Amino acid sequence: MPREPDARPSRGLSSVAMPSGSRARPLVAPDVLVLAAGGVAGEAWMAGVLAGIEDATGIDFRRTEQLVGTSAGAIVAATLAAGRSPRRPPASPPHDEADDGAPASLLAAAAERAASTAASAVLTLTGPLAAPLVAAAAPAGALARALVLARVPPGRASLDELRDSRALRDVRFDGRLRIVAVDRGTGRRVVFGAPGAPHAAVGEAVAASCAVPGIYRPVRIGGREYVDGAVWSPTNLDVAQAGRGTEILCLSVLRSLPLGTSASLAAIRAGARAIEAVEARIVRRRGAHVRIVGPDARSAAVIGGRLMDRGRAAAALAAGHAQGLALAS
Repeated sequence: MPREPDARPSRGLSSVAMPSGSRARPLVAPDVLVLAAGGVAGEAWMAGVLAGIEDATGIDFRRTEQLVGTSAGAIVAATLAAGRSPRRPPASPPHDEADDGAPASLLAAAAERAASTAASAVLTLTGPLAAPLVAAAAPAGALARALVLARVPPGRASLDELRDSRALRDVRFDGRLRIVAVDRGTGRRVVFGAPGAPHAAVGEAVAASCAVPGIYRPVRIGGREYVDGAVWSPTNLDVAQAGRGTEILCLSVLRSLPLGTSASLAAIRAGARAIEAVEARIVRRRGAHVRIVGPDARSAAVIGGRLMDRGRAAAALAAGHAQGLALAS
């Protein structure tokens, strides 16, 4: 059931996706937090936005009733489920954080050994398929993905360190955490942590959700291979268990990145926005209130088209934090 809004006064949220002709609703602690794909830079931006909103409003995202994470968003979701607050930028000028075993650091380290163009190519091929198929023809969409994935060479980088990281070791699927991946053989979406899903440790599920085809090796769980949940959808917003009055906040890294960066990024962004529209319509029909927040102009400029660039993470964290503060003003 949706939780009652916090008793603290809340301030309006600007720069959000709202139905045409509607007015922005007051910012309250969401019942469901949906955290999308976005690579190393996108993970840092999402953490920064959440930290900024927390600092401005007192909302504690660790208490969110349901957390849905895809790819980089799976790292943020699992971190919150572990009871850890989202990262904040240091007081000093932005700089790369040391590899302290945190999941984001491990993902960034692996990404340094691969080309970001591979991720762009795969998501450009697979992402746009979801928009027309997610609601009406999921089996056809799964088959299309399986055919594409079969043609993509396995990546060379390993996510074993992410899977086994101490930050994820003690996290459990407690009924509120949902991690999205795709079965490489069938092309079907799998939501780890949901009723009926295959058994997996949280670290395994997060690594699977981050396994971008062509960059990272698929993650084997229960004898099957799983890859990045963004192959199905960058947001997987429709996974949210929502009913009348449920408040959903979705952070979508891809929705407002600059179009002029590359043709592949433009295709990814167009596909992401089409998918979001379908998924948002699904949960709104259930009676939910949905806010979709993408990078503002400053954050988009910092992230650019290089989502897997570790060197942009610190600046993206700082820009996200500033955006989070501004969203609650």
